[in-house]
Amino acid sequence: MKRFCRVTAPGVANGRVRRKNNWRRTPNYYNTAQGRPVIDRERPGPGHRHLLLKRDVERFIALLPEWSELSRGLNAVVLATDEPDCDGWYRRGVVAVCAWPRELWFEVTHRWYAAHWPFLERIGVPVEPTGEGDIVCRYTEATARAYQLLHVLLHEFGHHHDLMTTRSRRQCARGETYAEEYAFRYEAIIWERYLNEFGLY
Repeated sequence: MKRFCRVTAPGVANGRVRRKNNWRRTPNYYNTAQGRPVIDRERPGPGHRHLLLKRDVERFIALLPEWSELSRGLNAVVLATDEPDCDGWYRRGVVAVCAWPRELWFEVTHRWYAAHWPFLERIGVPVEPTGEGDIVCRYTEATARAYQLLHVLLHEFGHHHDLMTTRSRRQCARGETYAEEYAFRYEAIIWERYLNEFGLY
């Protein structure tokens, strides 16, 4: 039997060519509302690892007051792939905490340290200046986990809260300042609960 390429033609309905394939977007937590927030874990990326497990996020969420209100419009919490110079991010309905470098210690600028030193002191992160003017933060796994949950995740929740409490609900109108203040405020509220649940050692 002679072989030949089969040519298929899309159908025509009402004088318009119909698409041959299904062009609808696959539902996921970026484009479809979820009944409750999903906790997802991506590959950490080269030279990085996840210090948080899904169950850590679940345990942490249980500590938060007013979670039923905060979770409105929240589709997912993602343990995300590393992104350069990024601890976490927020996209409408999705908050993420990025993977941690394999080396626990890392350098920060004086400006960043000036804004975060009370928190670093509270969770017990020793710091020392480098010869190049930056600061080395000597995290342990426990203190890095505390930083990711008590500061990064709360900061990203702050962006979500910003969006959900603005009149238009179209953008995070109050920006980074609001998210930082939100993180510091809620960290103080749940500090004792966090220590009882996770500890720092």
